[in-house]
Amino acid sequence: MRLDWKAVLGIAISALLIWWVLRGVALGEVWAEIQGVRWGLLLAAVAVATSGFLLRALRWKLLLHPLKPDTGLGNRFAAVNIGFAANNLLPARVGEFARAWAISRLEPVSVSGALGSLVVERLLDAIAVFSLLAVALLHPSFPADATVGGRPIAALVMTVVVLLAAVLGGVLLLLLFPKLFLRMADGVARFLPERAARLLVNGLRSFLGGLTALQSPRLLVGALAWSFAFWGWNAVSFWIAMHAFGIQESYVTALFVQAIIALGVAVPSAPGFFGTFHAAAVVALVEVYGVGENATLAFAFGYHLGGFIPVTVLGLWYAARMGLSMRDLGHAEEDVEEEVEEEGRREVRQEEALEMDRATPAPLGETPSPSGDATTTTGEPIDGAPGRGDP
Repeated sequence: MRLDWKAVLGIAISALLIWWVLRGVALGEVWAEIQGVRWGLLLAAVAVATSGFLLRALRWKLLLHPLKPDTGLGNRFAAVNIGFAANNLLPARVGEFARAWAISRLEPVSVSGALGSLVVERLLDAIAVFSLLAVALLHPSFPADATVGGRPIAALVMTVVVLLAAVLGGVLLLLLFPKLFLRMADGVARFLPERAARLLVNGLRSFLGGLTALQSPRLLVGALAWSFAFWGWNAVSFWIAMHAFGIQESYVTALFVQAIIALGVAVPSAPGFFGTFHAAAVVALVEVYGVGENATLAFAFGYHLGGFIPVTVLGLWYAARMGLSMRDLGHAEEDVEEEVEEEGRREVRQEEALEMDRATPAPLGETPSPSGDATTTTGEPIDGAPGRGDP
């Protein structure tokens, strides 16, 4: 595990945001709000949130289908929990690498393909979250005149939507012209340091491998349906948790809070999304909906910690069953990068071998038939060569 500049930056951002949300706050009053929590509702919210990881594992089957159609639910669920536990305990968002590495050990799938499927998963998450955010923004109960930092919240959200549309447009181009983008990446890589060049080319190959699931309408529609199911279900946990801390807001408000927190935790942070989660909750509930600051902070810290514990314990348990230590998980990024590079080299060698086969002329008196069967110049199969109907 490397404590590089990304990890240091994340820790610094978390510390700054924790200071921001607690500045001028009477901690005793926040503690009193926490003590007054309705424990039954909080436990129900945590149970709903934790069960959502099963929905993630169910969706992942569709994204892994091009690599292996019948991956086991138990293995996918184990890898999901290992990944989130790593994100909760280790710096620099190593959890995605740990998850891809874990599933490649539990199922016969390439680590690069698994990593590509997770990139696609994040894309589907963004589509679902912001579609549900649009529902909240268009609902009559939304405070349309709300501002954040002096700017209308609608304008800020529109900026994010435009950026998301640009990303979706880029993904569509990648789906339509994958070979063109690979050639462009190869061209750019010539001007980069060796390691950066490998990361660019191999990363693009992994992403394109993950995109193969989107080329099937059945897989795409199914994955989108699971994405909406997961985020709709996850918003239920937000709604229940808000009521546990006395925040009497609607399910529509929970959709908005969920989306803003999803945006917030995308910012680099310390392990476990400390600071980013809490600051986003304050922006959504205090600045937009006018909820009391003490109740909001009690909700943010209580619900965040409640959701943090189960998935972390499950992830560590599954990791122990696989014989993985925290050190192993901490090195997941380096291990995945090495394996992706090796897979990339194998693909290049295979492509070069195919090119050589195409360039090698057929033996005198033989021509390749359109079907690929060996034939004579008269078009008859060569004795001993398998034809169309042969095994």
